[in-house]
Amino acid sequence: MKPSKMMSDFWNWAKPKLLVNKRLIALYCIVYFNWGMVMNWFGATVEIAKFTYWCQVITCYILYMVPISLLLRKLPFHTQYAYGLVAMGFLEFGGYYFETSYAYPNNLMDQFFGIRNFSLGMALFFALYFPLGNWAVEKLYKSLFKRS
Repeated sequence: MKPSKMMSDFWNWAKPKLLVNKRLIALYCIVYFNWGMVMNWFGATVEIAKFTYWCQVITCYILYMVPISLLLRKLPFHTQYAYGLVAMGFLEFGGYYFETSYAYPNNLMDQFFGIRNFSLGMALFFALYFPLGNWAVEKLYKSLFKRS
């Protein structure tokens, strides 16, 4: 299959999933931004890991995770988790490779799982964001915008 055909097929599949109500996108951005800020604060406070710059919450949680969540939102929990694991694996690998994320030395995860399993543990944990985030946003959206 030609790369141009693959891209065309992907876009035909993805476009309707990404072109959704603006209120839904805004709600995803609000929920994921706050979730990201809390997790970055928590990771720094308990000295597990943190972003090098706070504004990475925007690039990671909003520009990366929101579109992926939209693509996955109608899939079953286990499928969202599996695709989320792939997405977070690349994100975690890149964050530590390019040193845009900082893992505290001898942190709790290193102590519990071992230093060689840190990124894997982070990817396994953060992959849950996609099914849990989609579930939370759906519940919030229905409670805020459901017509009586």
